[in-house]
Amino acid sequence: MSNSNGILYIVATPIGNLQDITQRALEIFEKVDLIAAEDTRHSGLLLSHYGIKKPFFALHDHNEQQKAGALVEKLSQGTNIALISDAGTPLISDPGFHLVRQCRQAGIQVVPLPGACAAITALCASGIASDRFCFEGFLPAKSKARLDKLKNVENEDRTLIFYESTHRILDSLADMQTVFGGERYVVLAREITKTWETIHGDNLAELLVWLQEDPNRTKGEMVLIVEGKTQEENNDEISPQAVKALELISQELPLKKAAAIVAELYGYKKNQLYQFGLEFLS
Repeated sequence: MSNSNGILYIVATPIGNLQDITQRALEIFEKVDLIAAEDTRHSGLLLSHYGIKKPFFALHDHNEQQKAGALVEKLSQGTNIALISDAGTPLISDPGFHLVRQCRQAGIQVVPLPGACAAITALCASGIASDRFCFEGFLPAKSKARLDKLKNVENEDRTLIFYESTHRILDSLADMQTVFGGERYVVLAREITKTWETIHGDNLAELLVWLQEDPNRTKGEMVLIVEGKTQEENNDEISPQAVKALELISQELPLKKAAAIVAELYGYKKNQLYQFGLEFLS
Protein backbone atom coordinates (compact mmCIF):
# COMPACT_ATOMS: atom_id res chain seq x y z
CA MET A 1 0.00 0.00 0.00
CA SER A 2 2.91 2.35 -0.46
CA ASN A 3 1.62 5.36 -2.35
CA SER A 4 1.91 9.11 -1.95
CA ASN A 5 -1.86 9.13 -1.51
CA GLY A 6 -3.76 6.65 0.56
CA ILE A 7 -6.53 4.49 -0.88
CA LEU A 8 -10.19 4.63 0.04
CA TYR A 9 -11.68 1.12 0.20
CA ILE A 10 -15.48 0.74 -0.01
CA VAL A 11 -16.08 -2.41 2.05
CA ALA A 12 -19.37 -4.30 2.18
CA THR A 13 -20.19 -5.92 5.54
CA PRO A 14 -22.78 -8.61 6.46
CA ILE A 15 -26.46 -7.63 6.59
CA GLY A 16 -27.17 -10.19 9.30
CA ASN A 17 -25.25 -13.43 9.05
CA LEU A 18 -21.66 -12.70 10.12
CA GLN A 19 -20.39 -15.55 7.95
CA ASP A 20 -21.15 -13.40 4.92
CA ILE A 21 -18.02 -11.28 5.45
CA THR A 22 -15.52 -11.82 2.62
CA GLN A 23 -11.92 -12.91 3.11
CA ARG A 24 -10.79 -9.84 1.16
CA ALA A 25 -12.77 -7.52 3.47
CA LEU A 26 -11.00 -8.98 6.52
CA GLU A 27 -7.61 -8.54 4.86
CA ILE A 28 -8.36 -4.89 4.06
CA PHE A 29 -9.49 -4.22 7.63
CA GLU A 30 -6.16 -5.57 8.86
CA LYS A 31 -4.15 -3.38 6.48
CA VAL A 32 -5.87 0.02 6.59
CA ASP A 33 -4.96 2.75 9.06
CA LEU A 34 -8.48 3.99 9.76
CA ILE A 35 -12.10 2.85 9.40
CA ALA A 36 -14.81 5.38 8.55
CA ALA A 37 -18.06 4.02 9.96
CA GLU A 38 -21.68 5.12 10.14
CA ASP A 39 -22.04 4.02 13.77
CA THR A 40 -18.67 3.43 15.44
CA ARG A 41 -20.14 1.50 18.37
CA HIS A 42 -22.07 -0.85 16.10
CA SER A 43 -19.07 -1.37 13.80
CA GLY A 44 -16.76 -1.77 16.80
CA LEU A 45 -18.76 -4.85 17.84
CA LEU A 46 -18.59 -6.20 14.29
CA LEU A 47 -14.82 -5.87 14.01
CA SER A 48 -14.33 -7.15 17.55
CA HIS A 49 -16.09 -10.33 16.46
CA TYR A 50 -13.29 -10.84 13.91
CA GLY A 51 -10.57 -9.83 16.37
CA ILE A 52 -9.73 -6.60 14.54
CA LYS A 53 -8.84 -3.39 16.38
CA LYS A 54 -8.54 -0.19 14.36
CA PRO A 55 -9.20 3.50 15.05
CA PHE A 56 -12.62 4.71 13.88
CA PHE A 57 -13.84 7.92 12.27
CA ALA A 58 -17.60 8.63 12.55
CA LEU A 59 -19.12 9.42 9.14
CA HIS A 60 -22.90 9.51 8.97
CA ASP A 61 -25.77 11.33 7.23
CA HIS A 62 -25.64 14.31 9.59
CA ASN A 63 -21.92 15.10 9.29
CA GLU A 64 -20.70 13.65 5.99
CA GLN A 65 -20.67 16.87 3.97
CA GLN A 66 -18.68 18.62 6.71
CA LYS A 67 -16.33 15.74 7.55
CA ALA A 68 -15.58 14.31 4.10
CA GLY A 69 -12.92 16.96 3.54
CA ALA A 70 -11.03 15.85 6.66
CA LEU A 71 -10.91 12.28 5.39
CA VAL A 72 -9.75 13.42 1.95
CA GLU A 73 -6.96 15.34 3.69
CA LYS A 74 -5.91 12.20 5.58
CA LEU A 75 -5.96 10.19 2.37
CA SER A 76 -3.83 12.81 0.59
CA GLN A 77 -1.25 12.39 3.38
CA GLY A 78 -1.00 8.64 2.77
CA THR A 79 -3.59 7.28 5.22
CA ASN A 80 -5.43 4.20 3.92
CA ILE A 81 -9.10 4.19 4.90
CA ALA A 82 -11.90 1.61 4.77
CA LEU A 83 -15.44 2.99 4.47
CA ILE A 84 -18.21 0.81 5.92
CA SER A 85 -21.88 1.27 6.78
CA ASP A 86 -23.90 -0.34 9.55
CA ALA A 87 -24.65 -3.28 7.24
CA GLY A 88 -24.35 -4.19 3.59
CA THR A 89 -22.76 -2.17 0.81
CA PRO A 90 -21.90 1.47 1.66
CA LEU A 91 -23.66 4.28 -0.27
CA ILE A 92 -26.76 2.13 -0.97
CA SER A 93 -29.24 4.18 1.10
CA ASP A 94 -26.26 4.88 3.37
CA PRO A 95 -23.61 7.63 3.68
CA GLY A 96 -20.50 7.81 1.53
CA PHE A 97 -21.47 9.53 -1.72
CA HIS A 98 -19.93 12.91 -0.83
CA LEU A 99 -16.71 11.29 0.35
CA VAL A 100 -16.33 9.16 -2.78
CA ARG A 101 -17.05 12.10 -5.07
CA GLN A 102 -14.50 14.30 -3.29
CA CYS A 103 -11.91 11.52 -3.45
CA ARG A 104 -12.37 11.10 -7.18
CA GLN A 105 -12.17 14.85 -7.70
CA ALA A 106 -8.92 14.91 -5.71
CA GLY A 107 -7.42 12.06 -7.71
CA ILE A 108 -7.46 9.62 -4.78
CA GLN A 109 -7.91 5.96 -5.71
CA VAL A 110 -11.25 4.44 -4.71
CA VAL A 111 -11.35 0.62 -4.54
CA PRO A 112 -14.76 -1.07 -4.12
CA LEU A 113 -15.04 -4.51 -2.52
CA PRO A 114 -18.17 -6.45 -3.49
CA GLY A 115 -20.29 -8.09 -0.83
CA ALA A 116 -23.70 -8.24 0.83
CA CYS A 117 -26.51 -5.94 -0.35
CA ALA A 118 -30.07 -6.41 0.92
CA ALA A 119 -31.71 -5.10 -2.26
CA ILE A 120 -29.91 -7.50 -4.59
CA THR A 121 -30.17 -10.44 -2.19
CA ALA A 122 -33.94 -9.99 -1.92
CA LEU A 123 -34.37 -9.48 -5.67
CA CYS A 124 -32.59 -12.77 -6.40
CA ALA A 125 -35.09 -14.71 -4.28
CA SER A 126 -38.26 -12.81 -5.29
CA GLY A 127 -39.18 -14.60 -8.49
CA ILE A 128 -39.90 -11.17 -10.01
CA ALA A 129 -38.12 -10.08 -13.20
CA SER A 130 -34.52 -9.18 -12.35
CA ASP A 131 -33.18 -8.19 -15.77
CA ARG A 132 -34.36 -4.58 -15.39
CA PHE A 133 -35.04 -2.90 -12.06
CA CYS A 134 -35.10 0.46 -10.26
CA PHE A 135 -33.80 0.86 -6.72
CA GLU A 136 -35.82 3.57 -4.94
CA GLY A 137 -34.45 3.22 -1.40
CA PHE A 138 -36.69 4.36 1.46
CA LEU A 139 -40.01 6.05 0.72
CA PRO A 140 -40.75 9.38 2.45
CA ALA A 141 -42.07 9.20 6.00
CA LYS A 142 -45.12 11.45 5.40
CA SER A 143 -48.05 9.99 3.45
CA LYS A 144 -48.48 12.96 1.06
CA ALA A 145 -44.82 12.86 -0.01
CA ARG A 146 -44.94 9.06 -0.16
CA LEU A 147 -47.98 9.07 -2.44
CA ASP A 148 -46.34 11.66 -4.70
CA LYS A 149 -43.22 9.49 -4.94
CA LEU A 150 -45.26 6.40 -5.76
CA LYS A 151 -47.25 8.25 -8.42
CA ASN A 152 -43.96 9.15 -10.11
CA VAL A 153 -43.24 5.44 -10.64
CA GLU A 154 -46.74 3.98 -11.01
CA ASN A 155 -46.30 3.42 -14.77
CA GLU A 156 -42.74 2.07 -14.46
CA ASP A 157 -42.53 -1.34 -16.16
CA ARG A 158 -39.24 -2.27 -14.50
CA THR A 159 -39.18 -4.08 -11.15
CA LEU A 160 -39.15 -1.60 -8.25
CA ILE A 161 -37.11 -2.13 -5.09
CA PHE A 162 -37.81 -0.28 -1.83
CA TYR A 163 -36.45 -0.46 1.70
CA GLU A 164 -38.94 -0.08 4.54
CA SER A 165 -39.01 -0.02 8.33
CA THR A 166 -41.15 -1.80 10.91
CA HIS A 167 -43.03 1.37 11.83
CA ARG A 168 -44.04 2.34 8.30
CA ILE A 169 -44.50 -0.94 6.45
CA LEU A 170 -48.31 -1.09 6.75
CA ASP A 171 -48.79 2.58 5.82
CA SER A 172 -46.43 2.28 2.86
CA LEU A 173 -48.14 -0.83 1.52
CA ALA A 174 -51.55 0.84 1.93
CA ASP A 175 -50.31 3.82 -0.09
CA MET A 176 -48.89 1.44 -2.71
CA GLN A 177 -52.31 -0.18 -2.97
CA THR A 178 -53.88 3.25 -3.46
CA VAL A 179 -51.51 4.10 -6.31
CA PHE A 180 -50.70 0.73 -7.91
CA GLY A 181 -53.99 -1.05 -7.20
CA GLY A 182 -54.64 -4.08 -5.01
CA GLU A 183 -53.65 -6.60 -7.69
CA ARG A 184 -50.02 -5.48 -8.09
CA TYR A 185 -47.71 -8.35 -7.04
CA VAL A 186 -45.15 -7.63 -4.31
CA VAL A 187 -42.58 -9.76 -2.49
CA LEU A 188 -41.70 -8.75 1.06
CA ALA A 189 -38.26 -9.95 2.18
CA ARG A 190 -37.81 -9.54 5.93
CA GLU A 191 -34.69 -10.03 8.05
CA ILE A 192 -32.66 -11.33 5.11
CA THR A 193 -29.84 -13.75 6.19
CA LYS A 194 -31.00 -13.58 9.82
CA THR A 195 -32.71 -16.17 12.02
CA TRP A 196 -36.26 -15.03 11.20
CA GLU A 197 -35.71 -14.53 7.47
CA THR A 198 -39.08 -14.46 5.69
CA ILE A 199 -39.76 -14.07 1.98
CA HIS A 200 -43.46 -13.81 1.15
CA GLY A 201 -45.14 -12.72 -2.07
CA ASP A 202 -48.75 -11.83 -2.87
CA ASN A 203 -50.81 -9.07 -4.42
CA LEU A 204 -50.89 -5.88 -2.38
CA ALA A 205 -54.39 -6.39 -0.99
CA GLU A 206 -53.63 -9.91 0.26
CA LEU A 207 -50.13 -9.00 1.45
CA LEU A 208 -51.60 -6.34 3.74
CA VAL A 209 -54.06 -8.87 5.18
CA TRP A 210 -51.24 -11.38 5.72
CA LEU A 211 -49.13 -8.84 7.61
CA GLN A 212 -52.04 -7.74 9.79
CA GLU A 213 -52.74 -11.35 10.83
CA ASP A 214 -49.50 -11.51 12.84
CA PRO A 215 -47.68 -8.43 14.26
CA ASN A 216 -44.39 -10.36 14.19
CA ARG A 217 -44.53 -10.29 10.39
CA THR A 218 -44.05 -6.52 10.42
CA LYS A 219 -40.90 -6.61 12.53
CA GLY A 220 -37.34 -6.23 11.32
CA GLU A 221 -35.60 -4.75 8.30
CA MET A 222 -37.55 -5.15 5.07
CA VAL A 223 -37.09 -5.05 1.34
CA LEU A 224 -40.10 -4.71 -0.97
CA ILE A 225 -39.76 -6.07 -4.50
CA VAL A 226 -42.64 -4.66 -6.58
CA GLU A 227 -43.51 -6.06 -9.98
CA GLY A 228 -43.41 -3.43 -12.71
CA LYS A 229 -46.58 -2.34 -14.46
CA THR A 230 -47.57 -5.01 -16.94
CA GLN A 231 -48.84 -4.54 -20.48
CA GLU A 232 -52.17 -5.92 -19.31
CA GLU A 233 -52.45 -3.12 -16.75
CA ASN A 234 -51.57 -0.56 -19.42
CA ASN A 235 -54.34 -1.95 -21.60
CA ASP A 236 -56.77 -1.32 -18.74
CA GLU A 237 -56.18 2.43 -18.88
CA ILE A 238 -59.28 4.35 -19.86
CA SER A 239 -59.01 6.29 -23.11
CA PRO A 240 -59.50 10.08 -23.10
CA GLN A 241 -62.60 9.63 -25.32
CA ALA A 242 -64.21 7.28 -22.81
CA VAL A 243 -63.37 9.60 -19.91
CA LYS A 244 -64.98 12.53 -21.74
CA ALA A 245 -68.09 10.49 -22.50
CA LEU A 246 -68.38 9.37 -18.88
CA GLU A 247 -67.99 12.96 -17.70
CA LEU A 248 -70.75 14.26 -20.03
CA ILE A 249 -73.23 11.45 -19.49
CA SER A 250 -72.78 11.46 -15.69
CA GLN A 251 -73.95 15.09 -15.69
CA GLU A 252 -77.37 13.90 -16.89
CA LEU A 253 -77.62 10.41 -15.38
CA PRO A 254 -76.51 8.66 -12.17
CA LEU A 255 -72.88 7.60 -12.32
CA LYS A 256 -73.74 3.90 -12.27
CA LYS A 257 -75.96 4.26 -15.36
CA ALA A 258 -73.43 6.49 -17.10
CA ALA A 259 -70.71 3.90 -16.46
CA ALA A 260 -72.91 1.14 -17.94
CA ILE A 261 -73.53 3.16 -21.11
CA VAL A 262 -69.87 4.10 -21.62
CA ALA A 263 -68.80 0.50 -20.92
CA GLU A 264 -71.14 -0.67 -23.69
CA LEU A 265 -69.87 1.98 -26.12
CA TYR A 266 -66.14 1.58 -25.51
CA GLY A 267 -65.74 -2.00 -24.35
CA TYR A 268 -64.70 -1.38 -20.73
CA LYS A 269 -65.92 -3.06 -17.57
CA LYS A 270 -68.78 -1.21 -15.86
CA ASN A 271 -67.16 -1.44 -12.43
CA GLN A 272 -63.84 -0.07 -13.75
CA LEU A 273 -65.60 3.02 -15.12
CA TYR A 274 -67.75 3.40 -12.01
CA GLN A 275 -64.70 3.32 -9.72
CA PHE A 276 -62.91 5.78 -11.98
CA GLY A 277 -65.90 8.12 -11.82
CA LEU A 278 -66.08 7.91 -8.02
CA GLU A 279 -62.40 8.79 -7.73
CA PHE A 280 -61.98 11.44 -10.40
CA LEU A 281 -65.38 12.85 -11.38
CA SER A 282 -67.29 13.13 -8.09
